Amino acid sequence: MLKSTTVKESNAVEPELTREQALVRLAISDYVMLTKPRIVLLLLIVTFVPMFLTGGGAPNGWLILWTMVGGFLAAGGANALNQFVDRDIDHVMVRTRRRPLPGGRMTPMQVLIFGVLLGVLSFVVLWWQVNLLSALIALFGLLFYVFVYTLLLKRSSTQNIVVGGLAGAVPPLVGWAAVANEISLLPLIMVAIVFYWTPPHFWALALMRQKEYRAAGVPMLPVIAGERETYRQIVLYSILLLLISVLPVFLQLLGPVYLALALALNGVFLWQAIDIWRKPTNANIWRLYKFSLLYLALIFLAMGIDNLFFIPPPDAVNFVLRLPTGW
Repeated sequence: MLKSTTVKESNAVEPELTREQALVRLAISDYVMLTKPRIVLLLLIVTFVPMFLTGGGAPNGWLILWTMVGGFLAAGGANALNQFVDRDIDHVMVRTRRRPLPGGRMTPMQVLIFGVLLGVLSFVVLWWQVNLLSALIALFGLLFYVFVYTLLLKRSSTQNIVVGGLAGAVPPLVGWAAVANEISLLPLIMVAIVFYWTPPHFWALALMRQKEYRAAGVPMLPVIAGERETYRQIVLYSILLLLISVLPVFLQLLGPVYLALALALNGVFLWQAIDIWRKPTNANIWRLYKFSLLYLALIFLAMGIDNLFFIPPPDAVNFVLRLPTGW
């Protein structure tokens, strides 16, 4: 005779948070949100890979850690200060209205202090634990993003994201300088890759959100020049991105493995850009935007994979820039 069995329900109930505990969790979540962690993660990837390409072998683990911490603080500080400046328009756009400032959960002074504090900590950490050159490059990226892009160009020029893209392109220089304590040709080409990647990536988003940008008074390219011109510019920049991506191979700085992977990735990118120009549906535009995020991570990963098989010859085209002796 089978004995009947019963499943005893657990009486364990997760204790409810007190009001103070709930407020602390919300505050921590808001401070993290100010740094835009998803964007920062992508920037850290393009900081991490160049650290292995300097020719000096795998860097010390502590050096990697402190470089990542400094990079996170710099990018997070820039993003927080960006939200402080844009506090008057973020409530207009669906994708930004839930941020701490338009949501009324933080004051402008709190955000300003937080952003400045992260920027200062970034410089101190990088200078103290890494080197002065990486600290100066990271500081340049933060200041350029806040003052040139956010304050000067964002609300005044259709080229805002083009010129402003330079701020988001400095992480490869930070990673390279952290290990080599110098700047050379390959990391500058990496900067150019991110620079030419930024317009088609961001214009795809702007096409999907152009009504919000128009309501906020931000002169993004599709708002001012129209959708058709934006499609054309996306294709143009995708071609330039392809050319600059394969340039290191012809300068003997990267090898055939990277060339094959770069051609495949850029082929997909350019095909999707042309597809938008030929058939500008929301699905095609959104597809390019999502792929562009994956593209940037994969193109840098391709450099890392190539480094396992290819060593640049001594006569490869190159140059070196260093801070003056004694700095």
